[in-house]
Amino acid sequence: MILMNNFLLNKTFTEHHNFPNGEFIDEETLPVLPSPIYFCGKKEAVCVEIKNNRTLHTNYYIGVDWLIKKEKAVYVEPKLNKEGHQTNYLEMLFDALRHPQVSEHTNELFEIKFDEPLIEIEQQQDLLTPLLVVQFLSIVKQIVRKGLKKSYYKVESNLYGEIKGKVLVGQTLKQNTLKNKLLNTYCRYEVFGLDGLENRLLKKTLLFIQVYLPKFNNLHSEKYTSKIFGYIMPSFESVSEEINLNDIKYTNVGNQIIPQYKEAIILAKLILNRFGYNITNTTQKIVKTPPFWIDMSKLFELYVLGLLKVLIPVEN
Repeated sequence: MILMNNFLLNKTFTEHHNFPNGEFIDEETLPVLPSPIYFCGKKEAVCVEIKNNRTLHTNYYIGVDWLIKKEKAVYVEPKLNKEGHQTNYLEMLFDALRHPQVSEHTNELFEIKFDEPLIEIEQQQDLLTPLLVVQFLSIVKQIVRKGLKKSYYKVESNLYGEIKGKVLVGQTLKQNTLKNKLLNTYCRYEVFGLDGLENRLLKKTLLFIQVYLPKFNNLHSEKYTSKIFGYIMPSFESVSEEINLNDIKYTNVGNQIIPQYKEAIILAKLILNRFGYNITNTTQKIVKTPPFWIDMSKLFELYVLGLLKVLIPVEN
């Protein structure tokens, strides 16, 4: 069983009110009892609830959400042990995801409410982004182990003495004809290689994460930096980081030859969205996040599943 500490934050987060699970909350703090907060809208999965006797109750979820929209928010963090250290949920996830089969069971591990007003928290209080980062790195490592997939993608090039695909008349006139380069033709054509949209999206996300990791103490270790990036990044050497916002938002996550690509693309979009598609936001001390919840009981199940796969290996 994993329990959590709880505290209520006001709108500006200049004052923290500690409310251990089950403690009484007076009317001055919350004049109106808010509705329970459910995980993924499931009535049987209560994240936070204030009962009629005005006592605060939580379950097996950590995260941040509005108790009263735009007025008061609640932040639930992992339980502190006897030595005062938090449950290392990132270590648990990283260990579990060493086994590719475990990543197939990560659905409904977390919930992000992108349609809700943002909540301002300190970067170190952001529990979700590190989880997304660990999950993303683990899946990309699996992809690299199997090899990046090649795909057809369009390129534009100023060709000399040949024509490929579609001739771009306007650019040919501007770049070549008007400059008396009569043997050059600007063309758009398809090539087959590693520099496809999906791989560029993954590389863009990896570069954001590289900037983010040193600012987050729990992830700034050899396991997450030099070791895993030393393994992953060489495979992306020939992949460009150039990708526009529309391509990020509308990258297809349909049928993928490599199953991990679909999940990696979904995670990449979530991570870039959380950083506002701006790499400077990865180093901010104060961040604005949509409400989110992480299911710690699900995470514990994944952790145990990973341990079982070590203790009882199953041959293919």
